[in-house]
Amino acid sequence: MLASTVSAQTIRVGGDSNYPPYEFINSAGEPDGYNTELTRAVAEVMGMDVQIELGPWNQMRKRLEAGDIDVVQGMVASEERSGRYAFAPPHALVHQSIFARLGSTKITDLEQLVGKEVIVQRGGVMHDYFAQHFVNAKLILVESHAQALRLLASGQHDYAAVANLPGLYLGKELSLSNIEPIGRPFNGKHYGYATLANNAELLAQFSEGLAILKNTGKQQQIYDKWLGPLNANQGIPWRQIGQVTAVICAILLLILAVIMVWNRMLTKEVNRRTLELKQQQRQLVQADKMASLGVLVSGVAHEINNPSSLLLLNLPVLQEFLDDVEPILDEYYQQHGNYYLAGLPYSQLREELPAMLQDMLAGSQKIRHIVDDLKDFAREAPDTTFELVDLNKVLALAIRLVDKTIRQSTDHFNVSYGANLPPLYGNGQRIEQVLINLIVNACQALEHTGQSISIRTYMSTPTTLACVIEDQGRGIEPAFLERLCDPFFTTRREEGGTGLGLSVSSRIIQEHQGQLTFTSTPGQGTQALLTFSVTQELSHAH
Repeated sequence: MLASTVSAQTIRVGGDSNYPPYEFINSAGEPDGYNTELTRAVAEVMGMDVQIELGPWNQMRKRLEAGDIDVVQGMVASEERSGRYAFAPPHALVHQSIFARLGSTKITDLEQLVGKEVIVQRGGVMHDYFAQHFVNAKLILVESHAQALRLLASGQHDYAAVANLPGLYLGKELSLSNIEPIGRPFNGKHYGYATLANNAELLAQFSEGLAILKNTGKQQQIYDKWLGPLNANQGIPWRQIGQVTAVICAILLLILAVIMVWNRMLTKEVNRRTLELKQQQRQLVQADKMASLGVLVSGVAHEINNPSSLLLLNLPVLQEFLDDVEPILDEYYQQHGNYYLAGLPYSQLREELPAMLQDMLAGSQKIRHIVDDLKDFAREAPDTTFELVDLNKVLALAIRLVDKTIRQSTDHFNVSYGANLPPLYGNGQRIEQVLINLIVNACQALEHTGQSISIRTYMSTPTTLACVIEDQGRGIEPAFLERLCDPFFTTRREEGGTGLGLSVSSRIIQEHQGQLTFTSTPGQGTQALLTFSVTQELSHAH
């Protein structure tokens, strides 16, 4: 679809008519909910004319595939759907839950549902999931989550597999007091706009509009309006801590982005004044950028470390408190039955609270790691602790440290250590850091475990020591190759990449008077080549 055509006509947006609080038909007969308000906001900032139509979800999927509607405003992304649909960056995270009547047998593993009658929404993500992974499950297909929960509450069938938040919302709205979620929510998936795979241009407009709303804070306002109260009612007081850390990270990235924009403008001004001094002035601007960035990072890193240190210190204390008080709460539970704490049944809180604390601790540790990377990048002087280093030994240690990541990523990992290699003069720990970054990047580039990673050390010339790391992954577009080592540039922003790993690695190699180069073919793989100069005396000694 051409951009001019898209902008000149009404875009038909579909959704589920009974999936509160995300999307539903309200008492006035109008589309309503988080997704609906978000779509109208995207349309406003992008200047699009949209028509929102809600109906039974399975019918909406069929209408999307038939071209009767252009985009759906909320679809769970999954492997089963990735080939048929294209997905925008998510605007929510949706978990699934198993609901059962009070007193039913608890379910701790989805395989326990095989042979049971499980109610699922026709065409929903759980329908796709069971059809793919549990072909022997007895599925009862219904048109909406509300119908699934009513059937279960009326005594029909064994369980209902529905989205967690809509299930809780509908259970309270419909006063279905004899059913409850059992076990922890599972199968958390990204949830957002989706089109057919061949309609990427339209999807890009929604992605851009969503990005604008996120940057202006409008998307968060809409999220808090519809989903914030529900999350609060689930009794998770630590949510505010997560919000604070997210705001701090956002402020840091925004400040760094402003610094980079300012320096790019300065570079253009210097280049305009004189072409004769172009190269020299670019170097001066780059040095100024690094100095400014170093001062900024040092100050901001200190400010972030203080609250993150409090989290890392206090969360284990909360965990110990929970461990100490749990026997008392369990004894009360055994004597008096289920009771509520912070708005949640104790039986549910007992299962979910430890995982919540672990998730928060992991998030705090990730913040600390990001800050450490920033401090490494902004370090003013190289580490002067240089000595003779055996590249083969450093590589072997790096491989041992990331062995788990390698085994999870590929079934074909090969390493060849060159014989009689001379030592290089450098810092072994810093070179190890570079090798770990390159190996992890190679693992993340693989699309399945059948693809391979190969590493080889050798002498490329009589005085040049080399290490090459090759993967058969997705490859890198030519336009991105020159920017791989730029600070904060990453092709994995949605997966949590910070864009600091390769920039830090490049700086370390420069400190060792070496070179780090990349070659890549999209769809076939990438090769990272490290080279170090060794003296004639060292090379002949071996």
